[in-house]
Amino acid sequence: MDLSEIIDDMKQSAEATYEALRRELAKVRTGRASTTILDNIRVDYYGTPTPLNQCASLLVPEPRLIVIKPWDKSVLKEIEKAIQASDIGLPPNSDGEVIRIAIPTLTDERRQELVKICSKYGEDHKVSIRNARRDANEFVKELQKSGDAPEDECRQATKRIQEITDDAVGKVDEIFKEKETEILGD
Repeated sequence: MDLSEIIDDMKQSAEATYEALRRELAKVRTGRASTTILDNIRVDYYGTPTPLNQCASLLVPEPRLIVIKPWDKSVLKEIEKAIQASDIGLPPNSDGEVIRIAIPTLTDERRQELVKICSKYGEDHKVSIRNARRDANEFVKELQKSGDAPEDECRQATKRIQEITDDAVGKVDEIFKEKETEILGD
């Protein structure tokens, strides 16, 4: 591995971290209806655990309502059971055709709890970025020690790795701030 590969790996690691953080934050309920809160729900679909979105249409017709329309009505009860067994904490209401999930408005106390949860996700992802920096810097030191890279190029690579880290941490802060505004601004 050479210095440019180390820097490219660091950039890719940062990009992966952004995407992972966005996925984590998308699962946090904000008082607005979003089908992403149902992403982890698996339905017993003819004996096979199947993602909910692969056996039903998920719609958001109103800001505080999710409608689930199964493609096969015989699976309606299984979908209801899966939602009740999940950790989303919202009761499903079925009329025999579709399932509706009403999203209640959040209390100020709950909003603050959600901001803390999101902040923890952000901090965890910053740690991930810093760990990638540490690993990249160790590779650079190894290259320098073995004589495979000149000292001045290693110094430049270390400087570039730090710049990428600073940018990545700033981007994580931006992503968190967007979610915080979404949670507090509803």
